[in-house]
Amino acid sequence: MRKIREVLCLKFDAGLSVRKITTNIRISSGSAGNYLHRFNACGLTWPTELSDAELERHLVPPAPAVPSDQRPMRDWALAHAELHRPGVTLALLWQEGRLTHPQGSTQRAVGDQRLFLFLLSICFRFIVYHSINNKNATTRASERRRKGMVQVNVTLENADKTQMLIEWDVAIMMDDGVVLRADIFRPAGPGPFPALLSYGPYGKGLAFQDGYTTAWQILEEKFPDAVAGSSNRYQSWEIADPEKWVPDGYACIRIDARGAGRSEGVVDLHAPRETLDMYECIEWVGALPWCNGKVGLAGVSYFAANQWRVAALKPPSLAAICIWEGYADRYRDACYHGGIRCTFIRNWQEMQVKTVQNGLGNRGPRSRVNDRLVCGDVTLSDEELAQRRIDIWSVIKNNPLDGPYYDERTPDFSQIEVPLLSAGNWGGHGLHLRGNIEGFVRSASKQKWLELHDGEHWAEFYTDYGVGLQKAFFGHFLKSENTGWDKQPQVQYRVRHIDGSTITRTDDAWPLTNTQWTPLFLDLEEGSLNEQPNTKNAKRSFDAKSGGIDFMTPPLTEALEITGPMSVNLTISSSTSDADLFLVVRVYDTENKEVTFQSAVDPKTPLAFGWLRASHRRLDESLSTPYRPYHTHDILEPLTPHTPVDVQIEIWPASMVIPMGYKLGLTVRGRDYEHEDDAASLSNMKNSMRGCGPFTHDDEEDRLPEVFTGITTLHSNSEQPLRLLLPVQK
Repeated sequence: MRKIREVLCLKFDAGLSVRKITTNIRISSGSAGNYLHRFNACGLTWPTELSDAELERHLVPPAPAVPSDQRPMRDWALAHAELHRPGVTLALLWQEGRLTHPQGSTQRAVGDQRLFLFLLSICFRFIVYHSINNKNATTRASERRRKGMVQVNVTLENADKTQMLIEWDVAIMMDDGVVLRADIFRPAGPGPFPALLSYGPYGKGLAFQDGYTTAWQILEEKFPDAVAGSSNRYQSWEIADPEKWVPDGYACIRIDARGAGRSEGVVDLHAPRETLDMYECIEWVGALPWCNGKVGLAGVSYFAANQWRVAALKPPSLAAICIWEGYADRYRDACYHGGIRCTFIRNWQEMQVKTVQNGLGNRGPRSRVNDRLVCGDVTLSDEELAQRRIDIWSVIKNNPLDGPYYDERTPDFSQIEVPLLSAGNWGGHGLHLRGNIEGFVRSASKQKWLELHDGEHWAEFYTDYGVGLQKAFFGHFLKSENTGWDKQPQVQYRVRHIDGSTITRTDDAWPLTNTQWTPLFLDLEEGSLNEQPNTKNAKRSFDAKSGGIDFMTPPLTEALEITGPMSVNLTISSSTSDADLFLVVRVYDTENKEVTFQSAVDPKTPLAFGWLRASHRRLDESLSTPYRPYHTHDILEPLTPHTPVDVQIEIWPASMVIPMGYKLGLTVRGRDYEHEDDAASLSNMKNSMRGCGPFTHDDEEDRLPEVFTGITTLHSNSEQPLRLLLPVQK
């Protein structure tokens, strides 16, 4: 197929994006994306010696066998029975009719007149049948038309308290023939209404209370307003509660990602195909008869991170996005911290994704609301499930440097122009916080806002504060309401205090306008942090397996507020060809006892973290600043043993007011931080948490003992003093 080779040439020779490829040759973005995805998944390299026929065999999957219950109906009785299957609609029967088209399963039989006439006859007989057997059929049909109920035989429920209509498992066909499933919660009135859409892999039918038990208990106990005012019957992990949105005139659309929950297909998390799916879903929702044509994206974590990517594709119906604790850079934020592999993704896929994969069927959970199987009606073997799932951990291990794999899973910020609200968590070290801030700073949108809060990762999204902030934002952009958002400061943030209290402030820039960049210098002889550098030549070593070296300020003579990003400059050498540097910013009380803080998931963490593998020390000068060094991570520069090199380390942003008499500390070490108290745990997390949450760096394949358990030495002299740069606020 010449088309396949043209796509590959434009991608690898010309370096074009999928979007630009589709404008150069007549091909859909879905098909082009699929060819490129399968090319990478098959381990092929470009240029290739494969013939066109061989490329086709690799990149065009064979047509699937047609299950007998999905073949086009041959008579009215069969068709009528088929329409009573849960979720089956006339539109879906039409779509599934493509399976017998002579051009194969991916061709839509739009021109098949016989199928068209057959379905018309079904429509006619369906209407006649129900007119005869239902006295009030005409009235109800009129009411359905008035409410925009275009789906047939999709379960509908009317919750009296909220006047909410629910459509379960509505089919949305993608351009490659894969059918995704959506639950739609919307007002009972005629509309039109804006829509809030979420797309993710956690199983839309799985109740928050069942899938994330300890997180739900924390929400109930610590954030009572988050669960008040709702029956919580429809709560699902990290997406909007429709009972708090539908009464205000919003529709909430929950879509199971490809291969997850009740959506068919292959699970390939964060892949370009998922982004294309989101684009198509946004446009599908925007065209629904009850929708006002404006779609917003809402959700936490996965449901937030994917917003950056699809926004860069500019779907016409996308009117606003709210990225609530959502990372942006697939390499730097999620997979490799400073070039060091983070094991969170391995455990996350095992605990939260595989457990709700489509095809688990009766081996998976069941919805407490509609009693449907959360993971589809078909039950597959473990081997069959594995064939329908890309093992992202293996792919990440095979891609230790930044490059094409991560580029496709990281947004082009210059293309994000939609109004956006980026809501980050000061405790989000290890995954989301950096992306919320980078996305806000670097996106091209002229209407963008940054909000920074504290507390548990999943909680604030559901509180009165979080819902109120989102409604002010979406009300302005989706409903043209006078919510006061036109007066909203560009940056709104909470300043944290030692006792857990906060105060809210606003600003018009990031970093904050009045930041006083204040260096503290590391004294290798005294183990102290000082306002003036020690000009003596000095060096100090530590075993990479140990707790490293601690540096501490004298007791503060006045309160110190730190709010913003930080960085550290070091000169180091190693007894081996590389070294991993783990930097920890800490706070100590008047008794020299460390003070820990609630992070997004771990209840006891230090103030801030930074990481760098010394062989990844090369900077991207165009993106680096003194307070936020930006590393290319695309080339290895091994160390010569015992030869010093300069390194600059990014410390993720933080906020804290440190009281007078307390001390600020910095630890330089060669492994993850751990406190000495009891470990914490969450039901959805595989590992216990001792200060880093689930964001650990203990993969022995990445951290070979013969390389990363050597002796690391810090060097200082008058020309190269070691320093910590702080964002002090007065």
